[in-house]
Amino acid sequence: MTPSLREKCGVFGIYAPAEDVARLTFFGLFALQHRGQESAGIATTDGDELYVHTEMGLVTQIFDEDVLSALPGKAAIGHTRYSTSGSSILENCQPLLVDALPFAGSDESSQLLLAHNGNIVNAGPLRTELQARGVEFATTTDSEVIARMVANAPGESWEDRFGCMLARAKGAYSLTVLVKDAIFGLRDPHGIRPLCIGRLDGGDYVFASETCALDHLGAEFVRDVEPGEVVRIDSQGLTSTFPNGRPSERPAMCIFEYVYFARPDSVMSGELIHNARVRMGRELAREHPAEADLVIGVPDSGTRGAIGYSLESGIPYAEGFVQNRYVARTFIQPDQRLRELGVQLKLNPLGALLKGKRLVVVDDTIVRGTTNPPVVAMLRKAGAAEVHMRIHSPPVVSPCFYGVDMPSYAELIGASKSVAEIREHIGADSLGYLSLKGMVDASKNPGEALCTGCYSGEYPGEVPLELDKFELEGGKVPERSTASLPLGGE
Repeated sequence: MTPSLREKCGVFGIYAPAEDVARLTFFGLFALQHRGQESAGIATTDGDELYVHTEMGLVTQIFDEDVLSALPGKAAIGHTRYSTSGSSILENCQPLLVDALPFAGSDESSQLLLAHNGNIVNAGPLRTELQARGVEFATTTDSEVIARMVANAPGESWEDRFGCMLARAKGAYSLTVLVKDAIFGLRDPHGIRPLCIGRLDGGDYVFASETCALDHLGAEFVRDVEPGEVVRIDSQGLTSTFPNGRPSERPAMCIFEYVYFARPDSVMSGELIHNARVRMGRELAREHPAEADLVIGVPDSGTRGAIGYSLESGIPYAEGFVQNRYVARTFIQPDQRLRELGVQLKLNPLGALLKGKRLVVVDDTIVRGTTNPPVVAMLRKAGAAEVHMRIHSPPVVSPCFYGVDMPSYAELIGASKSVAEIREHIGADSLGYLSLKGMVDASKNPGEALCTGCYSGEYPGEVPLELDKFELEGGKVPERSTASLPLGGE
């Protein structure tokens, strides 16, 4: 299948004693499916015991009425995953269950379940330190490092333990955490990955990676979880703490959420993603005009940019491709003949519309340079007279260390080739990228409040020279059941 950019995951949480929390979590994860399609899981609590079900696959493939009915409770968290740290295997599915040390002054042990979006850059040293203290690991993910840090930290409350983790884990992490009597939502001190709070009609609270999940549940957006904040939801309602005080680090929301990852109907930092991408397309038209007959977008991520380009340039917009939305969501692998067709399994150009036309083709980004040549070739085969490729973001020149699947300079065509060389590689008549300033301005988020590391090489914190997603791999991890089991006392 065609390679594409993939982000670590989507997380969700809900505290609603009078509701079917497992079912609501299912619909929340369904709305966040675009953030990860490898595995999914839901965990619940009834106040006495914890329950969890995780499997490989899509949300709709994993959860049916029987599975959901085996997840009782008053609170739940959920996760849908694409792996950027650790292999895509069952043992690395989330939410992760870990046993925690007793709190100070208590002999009773406890448990927590954790769902993580992002990537921490110092997972290796932290894991080694925990192992030296006798802490055992069951998975090969940085998410378990976070969970074990919290579970084994000192303190008289969960908030104290989160504070210890926040002080030491470096990188990106938006978390939802479930314990027997509460759920928590928190973000790293830079707020690199998104997490918002919503409220249902009955007054119950919800956490979600994106506001589109709130919309599907009829929940009202309340606010974003702030960087370095720990939000607790329990029978007393919502409480907020900053265990280490408000962060001194600058906020650094990931610009790639605006460019590619977030659904266009989500709102981030007060801006509708659809509008941000249309503005990117408008600015792209100003920076890189072209003489053409039609503007088309590479679906779906280039569509809004194409609309903006058309509005600004006055060149008519048209849908140039029909998209098979299900080709990347099957477990049936194509044979070699079909595999060689590559992107044609996913996109089919409307030849009668495009024949003889000069086209402006708008896409969101060029990362590895593997999907764009087949797109250009398809358009020429369909009869396009000219193909002018326009990208509504700058060249990707540096890896992402915070949860986007582009971890190596060697994989990034923008790190080794000039724009002219990339144009020749993809076979377009011309190529234009949106400037860094144009992209940032279009987000309507101050540049100093964004992480633009993959475009600028400047990150909000220290990062390694390279990031190996399999850094924590080693040995055979134990098998894990896919059945819904009560975990308290097991």
